[in-house]
Amino acid sequence: MDHYNITGMSCAACQSRVEKAVRAVEGVSDCAVSLLTNTMSVNGNADSSVVIAAVEKAGYGASLQGQSEKIGIKSEKKDKGNDEIAGLLKRLAFSLLFLIVLMYITMGHNMLGFPLPPYFVHNHLGLTLAQLLLSAAVLIINGRFFTNGFRSLVALNPNMDTLVALGSSVSFMWSIYIFFSMCKMITDGAANMALMDFYHNELYFESAAMIPALITVGKLLEAISKGKTTSALRGLIALKPKRARLIINGIEKNVDASEVKTGDIFVVKPGESIPADGTVTEGESAVDESALTGESIPVEKMTGDTVSASTINKSGYLKCIATRVGEDTTLSKIIKLVTDASATKAPIAKTADKVSGVFVPIVIVISIIVTVVWLIFGASLSDALARGISVLVISCPCALGLATPVAVMVGNGLGAKNGILIKTGEALETIGKIKTAVLDKTGTITRGAPEVTDIIPSEYSDRDELLRTAYSLERKSEHPLAAAVVRECERLNIDYDETDSFTALPGFGVKAEIGSDTIYGANIKNTRERILNSELFETGETKAQEGKTPLYFTKNDRLLGMICVADVIKESSPEAVKELKALGLKVVMLTGDNRRVAKTVANELGVDEYRAEVLPEDKADFIKAEHEAGR
Repeated sequence: MDHYNITGMSCAACQSRVEKAVRAVEGVSDCAVSLLTNTMSVNGNADSSVVIAAVEKAGYGASLQGQSEKIGIKSEKKDKGNDEIAGLLKRLAFSLLFLIVLMYITMGHNMLGFPLPPYFVHNHLGLTLAQLLLSAAVLIINGRFFTNGFRSLVALNPNMDTLVALGSSVSFMWSIYIFFSMCKMITDGAANMALMDFYHNELYFESAAMIPALITVGKLLEAISKGKTTSALRGLIALKPKRARLIINGIEKNVDASEVKTGDIFVVKPGESIPADGTVTEGESAVDESALTGESIPVEKMTGDTVSASTINKSGYLKCIATRVGEDTTLSKIIKLVTDASATKAPIAKTADKVSGVFVPIVIVISIIVTVVWLIFGASLSDALARGISVLVISCPCALGLATPVAVMVGNGLGAKNGILIKTGEALETIGKIKTAVLDKTGTITRGAPEVTDIIPSEYSDRDELLRTAYSLERKSEHPLAAAVVRECERLNIDYDETDSFTALPGFGVKAEIGSDTIYGANIKNTRERILNSELFETGETKAQEGKTPLYFTKNDRLLGMICVADVIKESSPEAVKELKALGLKVVMLTGDNRRVAKTVANELGVDEYRAEVLPEDKADFIKAEHEAGR
């Protein structure tokens, strides 16, 4: 799938025409254009230059995107989305400045009896000239509608901007004609009452100004919605590592991550981001893979294990060989999956595109027919034109320009208040038809960070000694499991002893000395090498079956006890699953965690189905299958 930036689109009709033009290109199997992000995704084997030429022939601009630009997301520091919002806000503010005064001297005075400055009292020509100048200012501020609208009309591809331009400019020109008619009445000595009738009944200056101002409100809401829609992918792209440490001729060199090639040797120090997918050739460490899998507990990596770009090395030193770089990395493929998903459309959206594609020309034709019919039935030219203008003004897509972004923003706002993030308007529309609720585990069902669940001293120690030793040891470790122990000890106000000779044992635990005592905090494998037997080992295996990670603490080869850590289920999760099932939904849990942990969580929650050790692309495939099955 190729991705393009599209310029010049302003409405759904533009979107429809671009899609129609590109689908006619030989080699294009499918095309989806997003008005929200001004982008296009094309499936097929058509040459990009031919696709761009087809878009330009339709009256719009197109350029091929790079991976970092997909769905309208730029990698530059300057956020063009914010610039667009700022520009629209400025346009709207200046428009309202003139429009408020205009509405005051028209509807405010005529309908509500608001007072006017003495100079304008019964000065209908002066009031008309003031309306002309105020409305002209609004039209000039929003000149983009008229430029785009009339250009599309000349190209025989009228769009919503064409309706805005026609409705507003015809109203404006008709009002100018009435103004000159009023001037002629003065020179002919006409009565002031006739001038008053013209002033109250024949002028459309406020309509001419209100139309582009209202549509600007819609454009502003669309721009804000666009920013919210792309923020998630912008965050994904921000995860891409910036720098890499390559080993070149035996010398470590700091380079840009984009320079890493397949087969290069790179090293990663604690706290650094892994620059490419690769295989560990030397070293041991715990790697935080939450950016890719969502799992909060780091994964131990040793020689021969694979690592992924954008994951974080938490503790040890790793030397790796790059196996996949650039767009081939796991993160880049996830970004592509999300990008391609965003380019698809719901069936009802395609129907709306077809309707919008013929809406504008139909409105123009109806306006002409109305004018001609009134002339045939004996109406004056001014009356017939007034009716034709009314069709354009009333049909002007204020509702189309406002209703959708307002509805989406209200829906998104209500969802956000309740902790629900909604990606698109189509998703908001579809949510009422779902039959299956699919939940991720970490951070959704669970809290997303490891916590202490069990504190079990051995027969040779007590709870206070176990916690004091564990706190003294783990407070110097950067491992997330150690951080969980430290948080619990701080919560319980446990004291600690200063340690010396602190050493991290990658893949096993940590070691230190308190005076002449040697203390360890380690996993079951390392502890069993020093402690021959203990009932706590069996207890630890049972806890591991429950999805917990047991940490064993020893002093001078005396087992002090065990502290278990786990990513615990949120208090609200069981009730949430219960309520989803009460709505008649099938509840499924997907997780990248191991089967043992997944089974424990699934049983505790009572979900209908669960799948463990699932990669991001497998989760996407599951969702796709549910869609295709109509669930």
